[in-house]
Amino acid sequence: MNTGDIGGMPGVLPQPVVAPLTRAAIFQIVTVNPGMENRAAVRSLCGDLGGLLRAVGFRDQDGQLSCVIGFGSDAWDPLFGRPRPAELHLFREISGRPHRAVSTPGDILFHIRAKRMDLCFELATQIMARLGNAVSPVDEVHGFRYFDNRDLVGFVDGTENPREQAAIEATIIGGEDSAFAGGSYVIVQKYLHDLHRWNALSTEAQERIIGRTKLSDIELDDAAKPTSAHNALTTIVEDGKQLEILRNNMPFGEVAKNEFGTYFIGYARSPHRIEQMLMNMFVGRPPGNYDRLLDYSRAVTGTLFFVPSMTFLESLTADEPGGRNQTAKESLE
Repeated sequence: MNTGDIGGMPGVLPQPVVAPLTRAAIFQIVTVNPGMENRAAVRSLCGDLGGLLRAVGFRDQDGQLSCVIGFGSDAWDPLFGRPRPAELHLFREISGRPHRAVSTPGDILFHIRAKRMDLCFELATQIMARLGNAVSPVDEVHGFRYFDNRDLVGFVDGTENPREQAAIEATIIGGEDSAFAGGSYVIVQKYLHDLHRWNALSTEAQERIIGRTKLSDIELDDAAKPTSAHNALTTIVEDGKQLEILRNNMPFGEVAKNEFGTYFIGYARSPHRIEQMLMNMFVGRPPGNYDRLLDYSRAVTGTLFFVPSMTFLESLTADEPGGRNQTAKESLE
């Protein structure tokens, strides 16, 4: 990934946030257990993550194995001390009428991608073996590519994702927070779909809700597209400029449990972009003009993480960070 001179800091290497879409992914969220030894185990893994990734990925060098690790607001100070990323905070619950974007716990996110699920599974296994009792699991989702990048609701997902340099500019922090240049923010949400009700709709009704044609994936003309369409509400324009994010959403499910869902994962250089999109979806633009897809798709998790640069991770040791606020230090003890 050619990121150029990030924030005027040559040599800063981001994590593989803009890695290409793959056929398989594992999304794993954990919390850090109390105690200095548990924080040390997490910091040690951070420093060794690149080597662990290379060891597993070497088994299939064409497998496109990658891993992004992100950290929640409550975990940052106890793990790394000060300073902290400028916009890192807990995911803020959004209460609209009639739907709600919930906020759920999470200290660490692992976003593992590869062409093959066995590579994802092996890396996740090795990571958890290294961490052992230092963490407790919160959620784990195994995602898969569904036909031609379609969601389980039948529409192509991610058509308008920025690419190449535009993706880097949308996701990677530069001079606006120079201490954390090369980093990124990520918000994740797990959505469960009521496919029985959704599939009872006509194709035309579904297209008006999404804002695109179902078969050909063509955006509807503005004259035919409702202002409540999903792609209308998730387009953010400020000062005449569209603010982009990078989505790496994946379908998941368990057929016997009648569980069908989408794991939303959005990367951006500022969480404000994603938060505004979610505000438009759940509250509406204007209020009340909410995203009708939410009538058929329910958010059951919601967490915000900061993704530090690979340069930051590789500089870490198991030692406690110096100069840290004592209250923060004691918060996980």
